[in-house]
Amino acid sequence: MNWKNATAARNGLTVTPKEIFLDRRKFVSALGLGAVGVAAASTPALAAAQAPARVPVEVPFSRPDTFPAKLNSKFSKVPSTIPAGQTPREIAAQHNNFYEFLPGRGGPVWKHVEDFEVEPWQVKIVGECNKPTTFDLDDVFAFAHEERIYHFRCVERWAMTVPWSGFPLAKLLNKVEPTSKAKFVRFTTANRPKQMPGIEAASHYNWPYVEGLRMDEAMNELAMVATGIYGEPLLKQHGSPLRIVVPWKYGFKNPKSIVKIELLEKEPSTFWQVQPHEYGFLSNINPNIPHPRWSQAESYWLHNQERFDTPIYNGYGDFVAGLYPDEPTTPQKPLKAGQVAR
Repeated sequence: MNWKNATAARNGLTVTPKEIFLDRRKFVSALGLGAVGVAAASTPALAAAQAPARVPVEVPFSRPDTFPAKLNSKFSKVPSTIPAGQTPREIAAQHNNFYEFLPGRGGPVWKHVEDFEVEPWQVKIVGECNKPTTFDLDDVFAFAHEERIYHFRCVERWAMTVPWSGFPLAKLLNKVEPTSKAKFVRFTTANRPKQMPGIEAASHYNWPYVEGLRMDEAMNELAMVATGIYGEPLLKQHGSPLRIVVPWKYGFKNPKSIVKIELLEKEPSTFWQVQPHEYGFLSNINPNIPHPRWSQAESYWLHNQERFDTPIYNGYGDFVAGLYPDEPTTPQKPLKAGQVAR
């Protein structure tokens, strides 16, 4: 799939070619510096001050045997309840939530990930399974990959539609043969303070970041191990080298840069459950359940701020509604301190 042409055709937007982002000199020119940029090139100190140390789109490694992956026709477009169009790649690369690098807010995470080493990498799967296994990147990329177009919704209300590459989470979990006791899955992300400056900057958080799913959620066909985006390996700010994507849940339920997966009999606690009236274990996207500080009834596009109605389950109800027979379908009152979120 040619994601650049698809994005331009669907959105009517001009997408900056990848090669410009990968060439710093062209990138500076593309920013509109023009003659100023040329003059700066003859003044090293000024050039260093103007040119960024990194650019938003820097692919951390190459896997030409894997990318680009073939588009899965079943997931070639978002649900009809979501406005059509893909988010431009450079926009998706420049605004992320990744507190290990930029704590307290979403923003330009790409400016803080230079020291993060994503190769080599290992993911350990343990717990209630017959074959606990440690996978390296070669093992991960040995899975048959595909591309899927998913809509993504952050709990902060911003949204994007992007092409992820990867494979079903169920395929990874089946490799270790879960036992009948495996009712939940806990994901643990990298905890490297020397490489991830947000960890020390926000030492009051209970690192590492951990998230969880019920086993039936993890085995749902939508749940995905993502290793790529826009036809190439994940950028560091997107959760390189692998992350989880569950598009019917808020973004914080999609853990990045995973190093450990545990199959558990009991529901695990998660990173954000220290604030129980705000973030629950389920955290399905639901316009009927407001955040204590804002409504979730509307979403807005990351690239142009235009607003649209938030569909329940982010529009993926045909795939997951049967998992939640008691999901509220009428407007609820905001939770108060002490009340436990879903």
